Amino acid sequence: MEHDTSTPTYSTSDPTSFAFTSARERWPAIITGAIDDVHRTVSSIPESDKERIQEGKAIVSALASIKYELQHNRTLTAIADDGQPDVEGYNVELQARGPPKWHDVEWLYSECYLYRRVATLFALAKHPFWKSYDVFRRQKMSTFKSSRPAVLELAAKYREIITRIRTSKSHSVVEAPHSSEEVEQAEKLLFTEMAEICLWGNATDLSLLTNLTYEDIQKLQGSNARKESEKNILVNDLAEAFAVLNRAHKEGKSSRRVDIVLDNAGFELFVDLILAGYLLATGLATEVVLHPKSIPWFVSDVIPQDLAALLGAMQDPKSFYEDPSDEYESKGNGQAPVPLTEEEANDVKFLFEDWSQLHGEGQLILRPNRFWTHAGSFWRLPKMAPELFEDLKESELVIFKGDLNYRKLTGDASWDPTTPFVTAIGPLGPTSGIRVLALRTCKADVVVGLPKGKDEEIRAMAGGGGDSGARKWAWSGKWAVVQYSDGKA
Repeated sequence: MEHDTSTPTYSTSDPTSFAFTSARERWPAIITGAIDDVHRTVSSIPESDKERIQEGKAIVSALASIKYELQHNRTLTAIADDGQPDVEGYNVELQARGPPKWHDVEWLYSECYLYRRVATLFALAKHPFWKSYDVFRRQKMSTFKSSRPAVLELAAKYREIITRIRTSKSHSVVEAPHSSEEVEQAEKLLFTEMAEICLWGNATDLSLLTNLTYEDIQKLQGSNARKESEKNILVNDLAEAFAVLNRAHKEGKSSRRVDIVLDNAGFELFVDLILAGYLLATGLATEVVLHPKSIPWFVSDVIPQDLAALLGAMQDPKSFYEDPSDEYESKGNGQAPVPLTEEEANDVKFLFEDWSQLHGEGQLILRPNRFWTHAGSFWRLPKMAPELFEDLKESELVIFKGDLNYRKLTGDASWDPTTPFVTAIGPLGPTSGIRVLALRTCKADVVVGLPKGKDEEIRAMAGGGGDSGARKWAWSGKWAVVQYSDGKA
């Protein structure tokens, strides 16, 4: 708390904030989903395995107790010691805050506390099955399975791009006789496409990557699809990020590391790996470090097991996509899945082999850290995780994905929306030694770096919040910001 911004933060007691709705509606629904998941698993365990069944039922009961506390606005209680050092930090902060009640507490702290407390239920289990159980696993893989059309389309395009780059003498997707300036402009556009796919995830219009000739890439600048994709990006600093990576590449720096602080598993992790593979193939990066969470977190956030599950599905895509069982219930129409063609299956396998090789050769690195699941904002990073802070300084660019990472970067504070991004991220801003790029679709109240009058303009639109005092337009994921801070300048 001592290292946080002094700007007031969002609270679950504020009826004009999304925090208010989250505490009263979203969180109970999420816990209900967790209860249903564990109950479903318990029902599938053989009757002879009484110990595992009994412990599973105990976890269901404990989850139900948390739901009751949420719905009846009880006081937050201390997290049980599961052997991890962050428990003390959570509990000390809890006492310093009151302890508070669910409906009148800082939003960021209480939401992190909720997921940390759920994780403790499994960490304290005696049976190894439950100790390593991810209560959100089915949901994460289900989103990947239901994203089949986009996965197959992107897999084909990625294979084509990477194959072309590797067979090119210049390691470029664009060949001579074009000038170096023309090639660089085309590569900048392709980088922008890759990054915006990571930004929007499933909502991305993949038609923009249909063709790969220089002339067709150039057409992206004037395409209606690009304009439609970009019109809801309120701030877009991708050009600055590309310039940094391109300069390091042209200068021949021996280490050109890019870090990605991950957000969601499933399809979003898939597109993050698309970006990582592209950066490595083009030489814009020599290594990409992926930062997952250490425990199941905010339902869909990536943990190390999610990468293994994703690659496992891609290793045998026919089995994964054609499996008629309901282990991962995709959002289909109830009909039997259409078999993959051999070409579709080979495209997906190409990605599996490519990413597995990059991982095996140390170019694609997975590096979890418990700091990412601490209660506080990233304003605390230099003081509370100094080794991680120093490690990130070694990177050319650190990409923070998603809404929660943005909330943590900015302290989840009620900044004036015109506050510069470099100001709102505090110790990670200028002179920090870290280049920050935030890719964020807006799903919470905090937003900074907007032009004067833009917040008021969007509030006045249908569903934007109007005169209610609520910034409702920032809750839906319809709008996005891509913001950059050069802490090495």
